[in-house]
Amino acid sequence: MARIGGRNLWLAWPAGLVCAGVVGALVYLAAPAVPGTVEFVGDTLRAATSAPVAASGLPVGAIALDGSDEIDCRDLYPGPLWSELAWSPNVLLTQNLSLPPTSAAALIDALQPAVRVTCQWKGPQGTIVSTLARVGADAATVADASLRGQGFSCEAFASGTLCRRTSGGVLEEHAVRDGLWLSSIETGWMPEAFTARLAAFVWG
Repeated sequence: MARIGGRNLWLAWPAGLVCAGVVGALVYLAAPAVPGTVEFVGDTLRAATSAPVAASGLPVGAIALDGSDEIDCRDLYPGPLWSELAWSPNVLLTQNLSLPPTSAAALIDALQPAVRVTCQWKGPQGTIVSTLARVGADAATVADASLRGQGFSCEAFASGTLCRRTSGGVLEEHAVRDGLWLSSIETGWMPEAFTARLAAFVWG
């Protein structure tokens, strides 16, 4: 310890020992909480980044078609995408069974969807609404014709169709395939390849 002019060693050493004692006591008192804290942080990170596993062990698309099990928003998103949305600052997630807020209202009348889950993310950057619904076997053909007629650009998506349109800061995308309709409406907030990542997870 460097000697500082005017400093009395008889006072400095006892004060230093008292401080060291206080720090040691605090460490001793906090030690029992360390394993629990580490486990809590680890569980939180694992839950936020790992892919959800349904109780039935089936992919979310198969569960949606089956209709016997409930689906929640955590089931709908792959782990990395869930983390990207859930960890965005000041974001509020709302889950319900509402119909997709699509500008192509005629498509809802044509497909008559049975909504399995709708997830709305709302934050300072904008909103994202994702809806997964069951539809008829011929829904992809109907959706392709209907959406093309309303200015959407469509492309083949395996045995179905994927249509999108951007208008006034709103990106609207619809994937219809194998009896399922996945709708995403992104207003102001447009994560990269959002619907493509979501669709890849739903249909596996």
